[in-house]
Amino acid sequence: MGLIMSLIIGGVAGWLAGNIMKGNGFGVIGNVIVGIVGALVGSFIFTLLGLHAYGILGSLIMATVGAVILLWVVAMIKK
Repeated sequence: MGLIMSLIIGGVAGWLAGNIMKGNGFGVIGNVIVGIVGALVGSFIFTLLGLHAYGILGSLIMATVGAVILLWVVAMIKK
């Protein structure tokens, strides 16, 4: 059940980050990939700041923040 929940949270986080940064999503697979990588980035950043995310909502917020940062960095590199 943990893997399925991670994929769902990753997909939603990727979709939210895509809407925040670009105005649309990246498709189901793209959203999941962006969300999962964003969760790793978010976890790293939250740990550096001494913050903790609990529960599904906390995981979603952390993954979305990480995905937004990831997409921002990619956009800066592309320029």
